[in-house]
Amino acid sequence: MRMKWVWLGVLLMFSVLPGVQAQSGQPDEIRLASEVWEDYTETDGTGLAWDIMRRVFEPAGVRLDIHSVPYTRSVGLVQRGEADAWVGSYRDELKDGVFYPQYPYDRDQIVALSLKDKPLPTLDNLGEHRLVWVRGYRYEEYLPNVRDYREVQRRAGILGMLDLGHADFYIDARPEVDQVLSEAAKSRRYRVTDLTQLPLYLGFADTPRGRALADIYDRRMAALVANGELRSIFAHWHWPYPFD
Repeated sequence: MRMKWVWLGVLLMFSVLPGVQAQSGQPDEIRLASEVWEDYTETDGTGLAWDIMRRVFEPAGVRLDIHSVPYTRSVGLVQRGEADAWVGSYRDELKDGVFYPQYPYDRDQIVALSLKDKPLPTLDNLGEHRLVWVRGYRYEEYLPNVRDYREVQRRAGILGMLDLGHADFYIDARPEVDQVLSEAAKSRRYRVTDLTQLPLYLGFADTPRGRALADIYDRRMAALVANGELRSIFAHWHWPYPFD
């Protein structure tokens, strides 16, 4: 009889566990918004960033709900509370309605694309040239001495702007520049110059739910970087490991 009551107690304990977890306040899902980047945030859920996010959140009991939208819209979804975080933000890119975690998950190699006859760009002389980048990336906040710049809605016309002399340098992350160059009829006319690296973050909604998810993210990222568990993901996608 005593053993029967022990087993009954065990069964009752397991039966209430889901309720206890539900009352703990931890979200069981994170709504992530991102622009579609090749081999990084594909619409089918494949890519480096999605693999990182699964490794971060799923062992903590949080499943991913992925939304593939243009970058500016992904930011707007978070600001309106329709998504919990967006992928690919630079630190303090926005101030209102956004909360940034302590740890980045990757780094962007920022480069300048130009015709080969243009002067070699550096961080010191960027202010002497006419720059262009995609709207929403706010490189003026992260690159020094920037004065003359223009924002465009899409990358489709970048090469034409450079060819016609409407801009001296196109600024973007290396994968996006490589994608632009892949569509060039004469890619040898152009030069790509490394400028700097910028850490990449999730930009969380500044709400109790967003902050709870950011806390999970920071705790998990600290553990994953310490034990080197993310190395295999970066190696699988042939991507530079950013935490050495």
